[in-house]
Amino acid sequence: MSLTLTAILLGILEGLTEFLPVSSTGHLILAQAFFGYDPAQWRQFNIVIQLGAILAVVVTYWNTFWSMGMGLLRLEDEALRFVRNILLGFVPAAVIGLLAKDAIDLMLGTPLVVAVALVIGGVAILVLERTIPAREDVGVAALSWKTAMAVGFAQCLAMIPGTSRSAATILGALAMGVGRKTAAEFSFFLAVPTMLGAATVKILDEPALLAGEAAVGWTEIGLGFVAAFLVAMVVIRAFVAYVSRHGFAPFGWYRIALGLFALGWFTLG
Repeated sequence: MSLTLTAILLGILEGLTEFLPVSSTGHLILAQAFFGYDPAQWRQFNIVIQLGAILAVVVTYWNTFWSMGMGLLRLEDEALRFVRNILLGFVPAAVIGLLAKDAIDLMLGTPLVVAVALVIGGVAILVLERTIPAREDVGVAALSWKTAMAVGFAQCLAMIPGTSRSAATILGALAMGVGRKTAAEFSFFLAVPTMLGAATVKILDEPALLAGEAAVGWTEIGLGFVAAFLVAMVVIRAFVAYVSRHGFAPFGWYRIALGLFALGWFTLG
């Protein structure tokens, strides 16, 4: 397979999985392991295409970000609560991520960790879907500070590759009694500072990531970025509409099936 086609396909994979509770990082790790790519050569690529997915959140929810930003300047209560909740959801992951980044980097090269985390996360989704009743959606600004912080600590579980940042935040929100749509949108909003922060830390730690020293060129990186952005734009809208009506159970079953397949592949293959 050509490098260009590989970059586009991986960008599509990132866009499809970044905001679903199935672990985009886990999918990229498994894809690179299945097809024999060297993960070290694709680190720059993986970081940049995640920014394409983040841009999709900003564009999709531009009106929300704009109105909250203007409201913040006017010190409006709703905007202040919205920003407070985003910050409280972000800070735990920022602090713990900085403290544990070396251990996280070690796990990123371990496909078996991804496979196990996929299965465990899938079971957790199914259990929560069966045991927690559907709640009314009230919006991110209406969440209490305790709920926002609890979701922030739940997000830290996503530092284990294959857990999924989206799954951790959504399940954490559901466990705190948040409605499905609000849980999904809170996860989207938290992705912006969390993933930008993670990308910044990686670039500061490894300046070569921006120096063009990786095996994947900027043309391929650009194609992957655009593919991730376009696909994520579609997925975000479709995901919110779907889970509002049907819930998260299908994503739990998918995680279990993929995790078991990967376990069999890497242990028996």
